[in-house]
Amino acid sequence: MTLPALHFPRFFPLALLAGCLLGPAAVHAMGVVPETSVVIVDEADGEGTISVKNTDDHPTLLHTTIEPIPEDDAVLVVVTPPIARVEGGAVQLVRFVLASDAPLATQRLARASFSGIPPQRPGRNEIRTIIRQNLPVLIQPRDLARNDAPWTLLKWSVEGGELVVRNDSRYVVRLEQKVQLLPTRQIVSLPAPYVLAGQTRRIALAERPATLEQVRIFPATVYGYSVEHYDAALAPRAADAASHR
Repeated sequence: MTLPALHFPRFFPLALLAGCLLGPAAVHAMGVVPETSVVIVDEADGEGTISVKNTDDHPTLLHTTIEPIPEDDAVLVVVTPPIARVEGGAVQLVRFVLASDAPLATQRLARASFSGIPPQRPGRNEIRTIIRQNLPVLIQPRDLARNDAPWTLLKWSVEGGELVVRNDSRYVVRLEQKVQLLPTRQIVSLPAPYVLAGQTRRIALAERPATLEQVRIFPATVYGYSVEHYDAALAPRAADAASHR
């Protein structure tokens, strides 16, 4: 059976703005929906997979790409298929295959982008929006045990007017950028929603609270579920520690 040809428009970055101006009658929103909020690639399996559903009633082109994070631009995984036609209501399995046989020392992080490109329907006065889903890709070393709460391994301190968080573990910790200082409830922001394995992040403080004891963070589990919050103790300042020796 020969499938009818589809004509797909070029990417139109102003589609969402035009949709706001023209109103809902002229706009059709895409419905390409991944089954989970995180893509997990296990080194022991050599790959990871995710199912993506086309929730629209017409065919679409599913375009999947890998986007490295600024701190790690290595080519970690290869997507297959990068482009696939998905019928209305159908599900497409997308594979993420490890790009290298070199053993992984730590968990690694990248991003996956899923875009649905709708067909151009002749005679319709409408704008087709392209809505992207962007998910984290977590790559798990073969010899690393599962840890459902890696944020408990972070070490927090205040040094030279900065809030410092160190991740000496082999795990990637994903969390909201918002950090609350306790007991003052002052809010500061991390530069990114993750702390990589072996990474140290520093946040400048406008002033050093006199009674700072803990930080409250809002982490995400490995599988993408949010945790209400987690309170971590601050390590004592070097001067304080020396005075108690």
